[in-house]
Amino acid sequence: MAAARRFELDDLLIRPGTYFNPQTEVLLIVDDSPEVDREIFDMSDLDESEWILVSDESPVDEGRRDELLERFQATHHPAGERALDAAEEADLDDEEEEDDLEADRLIEGPDDE
Repeated sequence: MAAARRFELDDLLIRPGTYFNPQTEVLLIVDDSPEVDREIFDMSDLDESEWILVSDESPVDEGRRDELLERFQATHHPAGERALDAAEEADLDDEEEEDDLEADRLIEGPDDE
Protein backbone atom coordinates (compact mmCIF):
# COMPACT_ATOMS: atom_id res chain seq x y z
CA MET A 1 0.00 0.00 0.00
CA ALA A 2 1.21 3.47 -0.82
CA ALA A 3 1.84 6.06 1.86
CA ALA A 4 -0.52 9.00 2.16
CA ARG A 5 0.22 11.48 -0.59
CA ARG A 6 1.18 14.93 0.68
CA PHE A 7 0.79 18.27 -1.05
CA GLU A 8 1.74 21.86 -0.37
CA LEU A 9 -1.14 24.36 -0.36
CA ASP A 10 -0.03 25.94 -3.65
CA ASP A 11 -0.04 22.53 -5.35
CA LEU A 12 -3.39 21.28 -4.11
CA LEU A 13 -5.27 24.43 -5.05
CA ILE A 14 -4.78 23.61 -8.73
CA ARG A 15 -5.48 19.87 -8.39
CA PRO A 16 -9.10 18.72 -7.82
CA GLY A 17 -9.53 16.38 -4.87
CA THR A 18 -10.33 16.14 -1.18
CA TYR A 19 -7.54 17.12 1.21
CA PHE A 20 -7.20 17.12 5.00
CA ASN A 21 -4.74 19.03 7.17
CA PRO A 22 -4.20 17.09 10.42
CA GLN A 23 -2.67 20.13 12.12
CA THR A 24 -5.66 22.42 11.57
CA GLU A 25 -8.27 19.64 11.09
CA VAL A 26 -9.53 21.42 7.98
CA LEU A 27 -11.00 19.40 5.13
CA LEU A 28 -10.59 21.13 1.77
CA ILE A 29 -12.44 20.08 -1.36
CA VAL A 30 -11.07 21.43 -4.61
CA ASP A 31 -13.52 21.28 -7.51
CA ASP A 32 -12.52 22.98 -10.72
CA SER A 33 -15.67 22.17 -12.69
CA PRO A 34 -17.95 25.17 -11.94
CA GLU A 35 -17.70 28.32 -13.98
CA VAL A 36 -18.38 31.74 -12.51
CA ASP A 37 -18.78 34.67 -14.85
CA ARG A 38 -15.65 36.74 -14.29
CA GLU A 39 -17.40 39.90 -15.46
CA ILE A 40 -19.23 40.21 -12.13
CA PHE A 41 -15.93 40.92 -10.38
CA ASP A 42 -13.98 44.13 -10.54
CA MET A 43 -10.66 42.47 -11.35
CA SER A 44 -8.69 45.67 -10.74
CA ASP A 45 -9.68 45.60 -7.04
CA LEU A 46 -8.69 41.97 -6.50
CA ASP A 47 -5.29 40.77 -5.44
CA GLU A 48 -4.10 37.49 -6.96
CA SER A 49 -4.07 35.78 -3.54
CA GLU A 50 -7.58 36.89 -2.49
CA TRP A 51 -10.55 34.56 -2.44
CA ILE A 52 -14.23 35.50 -2.58
CA LEU A 53 -16.78 33.76 -0.37
CA VAL A 54 -19.55 32.47 -2.61
CA SER A 55 -21.66 30.94 0.16
CA ASP A 56 -21.47 29.86 3.79
CA GLU A 57 -23.15 26.61 2.79
CA SER A 58 -21.13 23.52 1.99
CA PRO A 59 -22.48 21.83 -1.16
CA VAL A 60 -21.00 18.48 -0.20
CA ASP A 61 -22.79 15.18 0.14
CA GLU A 62 -21.95 14.45 3.79
CA GLY A 63 -22.50 10.71 3.41
CA ARG A 64 -20.07 10.48 0.50
CA ARG A 65 -17.55 12.67 2.37
CA ASP A 66 -17.72 10.39 5.42
CA GLU A 67 -17.31 7.33 3.20
CA LEU A 68 -14.16 8.78 1.63
CA LEU A 69 -12.69 9.62 5.04
CA GLU A 70 -13.49 6.15 6.40
CA ARG A 71 -11.90 4.49 3.37
CA PHE A 72 -8.77 6.61 3.82
CA GLN A 73 -8.58 5.77 7.53
CA ALA A 74 -9.00 2.07 6.81
CA THR A 75 -6.07 2.02 4.39
CA HIS A 76 -3.62 4.39 6.11
CA HIS A 77 -2.15 3.97 9.57
CA PRO A 78 0.15 6.17 11.67
CA ALA A 79 3.94 6.05 11.60
CA GLY A 80 4.17 4.17 8.34
CA GLU A 81 2.24 1.16 9.63
CA ARG A 82 0.49 -0.66 6.87
CA ALA A 83 -3.12 -1.81 6.85
CA LEU A 84 -3.63 -5.37 5.72
CA ASP A 85 -6.23 -6.15 3.13
CA ALA A 86 -8.60 -9.10 3.62
CA ALA A 87 -6.45 -11.47 1.53
CA GLU A 88 -3.33 -10.66 3.55
CA GLU A 89 -5.22 -11.14 6.81
CA ALA A 90 -6.50 -14.53 5.59
CA ASP A 91 -2.95 -15.55 4.63
CA LEU A 92 -1.69 -14.57 8.09
CA ASP A 93 -4.52 -16.52 9.74
CA ASP A 94 -3.67 -19.59 7.62
CA GLU A 95 0.02 -19.30 8.52
CA GLU A 96 -0.84 -19.00 12.22
CA GLU A 97 -3.06 -22.11 12.01
CA GLU A 98 -0.27 -24.04 10.26
CA ASP A 99 2.21 -22.92 12.93
CA ASP A 100 -0.21 -24.03 15.66
CA LEU A 101 -0.66 -27.47 14.03
CA GLU A 102 3.11 -27.87 13.66
CA ALA A 103 3.63 -26.93 17.32
CA ASP A 104 0.97 -29.46 18.37
CA ARG A 105 2.69 -32.19 16.34
CA LEU A 106 6.03 -31.41 17.98
CA ILE A 107 4.50 -31.51 21.46
CA GLU A 108 2.56 -34.74 20.87
CA GLY A 109 5.45 -36.51 19.14
CA PRO A 110 5.38 -38.63 15.99
CA ASP A 111 2.41 -40.88 15.29
CA ASP A 112 3.02 -44.57 16.07
CA GLU A 113 0.69 -45.86 13.36
